[in-house]
Amino acid sequence: MSKAKVALAAMAVLVCVSPGVAAQAAGRVECQSVKSKILARSVPYCILLPPSYDVQKTQRYPVLYFLHGLGDNEQMFLHSGGWNLVEDLWEQHQLGEFLIVTPAAGASFYVNSHDGKQRYEDFFLREFIPSTEGRYRIAATRATRGVAGFSMGGYGALRIGFLHPELFGSVSAHSAALMEKLPNIRVAEDAQNPRMQLLGDVFGSPPDRAFWDRNNPLTLARTAPIAGLKIYFDCGSEDGYGFNAGAEVLDRILTSRHIAHEFHIYPGGHDWAYFAEHLPASLEFEAKAFGLK
Repeated sequence: MSKAKVALAAMAVLVCVSPGVAAQAAGRVECQSVKSKILARSVPYCILLPPSYDVQKTQRYPVLYFLHGLGDNEQMFLHSGGWNLVEDLWEQHQLGEFLIVTPAAGASFYVNSHDGKQRYEDFFLREFIPSTEGRYRIAATRATRGVAGFSMGGYGALRIGFLHPELFGSVSAHSAALMEKLPNIRVAEDAQNPRMQLLGDVFGSPPDRAFWDRNNPLTLARTAPIAGLKIYFDCGSEDGYGFNAGAEVLDRILTSRHIAHEFHIYPGGHDWAYFAEHLPASLEFEAKAFGLK
C-alpha cells in the first residue's frame, strides 16, 4: 500500500481506547496518568508500544515524545486514526520499532507560564521523562530520544529540542505554530478573543512580547548550540494560520547557520488530513535518527 493510501485509510478508521486498556493489535496502546508534584495534579498520557515489546522482554527501545496541538489531548493518535497508520507501518515493516509517548498538555504551549503558575516545561523535563523512562523499557540516551509535535506541539518540540540538545538527538514538527512576532493586540480585544485568552494564560495578558520572543523557537534557532541535532519540519502551503511563513523563516535561519535539516512546504492546510498524509515522513525520519531501518 502506498503512503498516501495508508494515510487515507488511517483517516477513515477512528479508534476509541479507554484509559488503562490496551488496544488488541500487533502493537498496543496504554493510556495512563502520572502524578505531578510540580503541577499538583495527575497528567494523562498515552504510549504506543511496538509489536515486539511484549515478546522481547529484555530489549530496550528508542522513544519519541510526540506533543499534541492546541485543543487536542494525549489521545491524539487514537481519535485521529494515527495509531492505525503507525500500526500499519509496523506490520508492513516500513518503520523501525520505537515507543511513541503523548502527554496531555492542555493549552500550555509546553512552556512555564508567564505568571509561573503552570510549570509545564519543568513537569515534562523533570518528572514526565524520568517517570516514563523508568516505567518502560526505554534506551534512555540522547541518540535514542526524540521529540516531535503538531501545531502547538510542533512549537513545543522545536523549542524544547533547541533548548535541550543534550537530551534529544532529534526533533521533528508538522505545521509548527511559528510566528516571528505576535500580532498587534489591543487590550479591549484581548478580553473578547478566546484565542488571545488562551495565549494570555501562557504568555501574559496582554501577551508579553519579550517573554514571547525569549521562548520563540525562531529566536532560539539563531543562537542555540544545535549543530548536532537532527531536524525535520514541514508545513502546508495553505496553512490557515500562516505558519508556513514561520517555517520558511526557520529554514532560512538554519541554512544561514549551515545547520543540517530537512524542510518541506507541501500543498495542504492546517488540519488532520495534512497531518495524516505527512506523519509517515517524520516517523521515518525519527527511525533513521535512532539508527533503525
